[in-house]
Amino acid sequence: MKTVVVAGGTDGIGRALVEERLGRGDRVVVIGRDPAKGHELFGGRVEFVTADLSLVGETMKAVDAVAAGNPVVDALVLCARHYRSERTETAEGIEENFALLYLSRYLLGHGLAPAMARAPRPVVVNVAGPGGGLHLVRWHDLELRRDYHGGAALGQGGKLNDLLGVAFVQRYPGIRYVLVHPGATATGFSGTYDPATRAHVEAIRATAKPPSAALPPILAAIDDPPGEALSAIVEGRRIAVDGPDFDAGAAARLWSITKERLDGRA
Repeated sequence: MKTVVVAGGTDGIGRALVEERLGRGDRVVVIGRDPAKGHELFGGRVEFVTADLSLVGETMKAVDAVAAGNPVVDALVLCARHYRSERTETAEGIEENFALLYLSRYLLGHGLAPAMARAPRPVVVNVAGPGGGLHLVRWHDLELRRDYHGGAALGQGGKLNDLLGVAFVQRYPGIRYVLVHPGATATGFSGTYDPATRAHVEAIRATAKPPSAALPPILAAIDDPPGEALSAIVEGRRIAVDGPDFDAGAAARLWSITKERLDGRA
């Protein structure tokens, strides 16, 4: 039996993963913002930790709650995301995509690293869309105050998570880090969309694979973490993580910016 923590486990790929791991007899911890929905879906079969992961304060409380009840964590799976056609700031004054798609994943990985280090073969699986180019990162405008576009925010978020993985394995060499891009999947497509984007999303949904079809690389990483410290899988295909788009200098730069951004909070 493994202890598996799933952030964003009440919809789409996260929900399908929770059901699969419960079926295998694992202990599953779900982090989500709606405990009523969690109870409706899973009853008492999971430990449900309530948190709005777009908020730094709530994410940190979630880390503490998970760690308090689970001194050993075998796998952390990061799935939560929410599309915004219009730029939106959280109650803490942070652009929402940057907060949810990047900062929450930074905080969860860093905060649960001690518990993962106690597991025999720990792994982080980050479902964020690896493989984009470094040009996607707006180093001087990470919160997209100028020329915001929801697609650009997601694209940058995916690249920031690539760099997060690079920096993470340097600091926690005993924990494997797997970046996963499952391809077009018929999830709940959580978000608020303008009419043109909504039409595009509905067209994708019509031909997208079911969430269960996106699980194999995630399940494989949990069951048998790869030998490499960092790896990336795009639609079932391994891609290289040693090229310029996974630059260690860029990863260190982002880590430093993140620490400064969170100074006094984490």
